[in-house]
Amino acid sequence: MATANINIRMDSAVKTQAQQLFAQFGLDMTTAINMFLRQALRERAIPFELRLDVPNAELMEAIENVEAGRNLEGPFASAEEAVQSMLEG
Repeated sequence: MATANINIRMDSAVKTQAQQLFAQFGLDMTTAINMFLRQALRERAIPFELRLDVPNAELMEAIENVEAGRNLEGPFASAEEAVQSMLEG
């Protein structure tokens, strides 16, 4: 397959932020742009949404508590005992 180079202008901060985002998905800028273009051609539309799941405040607090060993319960002798503990709040 023959390849072609394209040059685009963009805000340098946007470029840096995009590179950081794509890196979190294991992609470089070229791969991400190629994915976008190929999918746009397949769907004949602006193709897809990639988002990182960002935990909400409640989940982040729970994660921090577990990592710090705070607010933990158990171990439980049975599943019923664990459920009862949750129901008691």
